[in-house]
Amino acid sequence: MAPMRIPANTPSWVFELALVGTTVAYGGSYVVLKEAMLAVSPAWLLAIRFAIASVVMALVFGRRIASCLGRSHMLAGAVIGLPLAVGFLVQNVGLTMTTPGRSAFLTATYCVMVPFLAWSVEHRRPRLGNVAAALMCLAGVALLSLKGEDGALGLGLGDALTLLSALMFALNMVAVARLGAAHDAVTITFVTFVLSAVVCLAWAFASEPMPQAEAFTPDFWWQMAYVVLLSTVLGVLVQNVAQKRVPSAQVALLLSFESVFAAVFSVAFAGEKITAALLGGFVLIFASVLVSQFAPIIGAWLGARSPLARD
Repeated sequence: MAPMRIPANTPSWVFELALVGTTVAYGGSYVVLKEAMLAVSPAWLLAIRFAIASVVMALVFGRRIASCLGRSHMLAGAVIGLPLAVGFLVQNVGLTMTTPGRSAFLTATYCVMVPFLAWSVEHRRPRLGNVAAALMCLAGVALLSLKGEDGALGLGLGDALTLLSALMFALNMVAVARLGAAHDAVTITFVTFVLSAVVCLAWAFASEPMPQAEAFTPDFWWQMAYVVLLSTVLGVLVQNVAQKRVPSAQVALLLSFESVFAAVFSVAFAGEKITAALLGGFVLIFASVLVSQFAPIIGAWLGARSPLARD
């Protein structure tokens, strides 16, 4: 099956709208996954998810993958895919111990981590806006960790695992920035899905019991269809296409709305209770993402308008 070609004159707002639609699907996936993990444990669920996603990619892009797949693509896919696989695995385990809304906002902290990790690879110092965003993000995480009426700090194990998954996703983004441009995006995505399936399957065999046959109900397969088709295959492909037509900073900003939709779905469908501390933490973390993405743009704009810049 040949992939559908997108006309070259397609306006940028179409891709921006597609990205927003992707964030809605991503946000809903937190609630769907939490429900699915009541039937199947996290590692087995992810192994199934990425195995099916790999099959879908092979069916849709088989010729393209076959023509590009080689040692370089396999190596790059492994470097890009390993932190992604570990990130999803740790995130799903953490999701069993926290709420979908908290998980989504804590995951969004990867946007703030990326500039600091890129510093070690590209030797570019983080900007002042990145430091401010990191401090805001830490304050938001501190508010999310407030437990009980006495306001005592108590970041749960699920929250801590989610923060670790955010670090893995940040490492994945740095790897993509370093290796992605020189390789075919579809082939890299396929290798990533296959590697993720293998890693999760190995972890499942080592640490989790085999799922029972009665767990695979029609409801479970509907949940998997949502996660695989919308928030895995389609979501990744939309990002790959949109990043060629929309500035990266704007893509990252639009994708960060995933956490907002996840919180809305969590309150509406998962019974998450909104407290003042929880709302404050959400606001600070989301604001830190905005500062992280917009600070370089604003700084460049102010520098261009400065009289010193014209001298």
